[in-house]
Amino acid sequence: MSKNKSNEKTYAILGLGIFGSSIAKTLSENNNDVIAIDNDVVNVDRAGEYATSAVVADFTDIEQLRAVGVADVDVAIVATGTNLEASILAIMNLKELNVPYIVAKAKNKTYMTILKKIGADYVVRPEKEMGERVAKTLMSKNLKEFLDLDATTMVAELLVPEKWVNHSLKDLNLRAVYGVNVVGVKQNGQSKITLSPDAEYVLKSDDLLVIIADKEVFEKYELQGKL
Repeated sequence: MSKNKSNEKTYAILGLGIFGSSIAKTLSENNNDVIAIDNDVVNVDRAGEYATSAVVADFTDIEQLRAVGVADVDVAIVATGTNLEASILAIMNLKELNVPYIVAKAKNKTYMTILKKIGADYVVRPEKEMGERVAKTLMSKNLKEFLDLDATTMVAELLVPEKWVNHSLKDLNLRAVYGVNVVGVKQNGQSKITLSPDAEYVLKSDDLLVIIADKEVFEKYELQGKL
């Protein structure tokens, strides 16, 4: 499979259930080359509406993966999380094909540990992670959206807490007090985020902040209603 004109990465999605199909569709809509693979012709036909290539294949068979061009992709996503054996074989095949970066879906912590040990670079547990996101946004009066960058760091959209209103970023000293770095501000009515706001910027009640934060420190304050 050749690189596309925008020089974006090329992807292979192994497994086209809800999770895999959503990834394939989003990547395709953003002008990435995507090989969508499943052993169910119905899933493949559906993916064929948007993917660069959609093929019926058994991704536990390395020769079938080689034949459809998986050895040439930058990233492969093993999107089936219920069949551990199939996921293991898929990852082993991808390693053998020298795919640079492998993402895998796991249904529980045990699967996650195993898939990491056999070579997955990044393992996700969609149901658990989504559950945590919903719970945290429900508990928080200010947190709008967030994404964990790693075990200790998160990026988030945050409504300005009442006690921060009419104070400058410099005066609030958010990094020292709350483990928060403000990397952007979206003012009310503005569609564009102002990146790296000036330390003298005074926060308004209708501002939306983009922050990078220490999860443990930030959640100690935010989720306990202390901001």
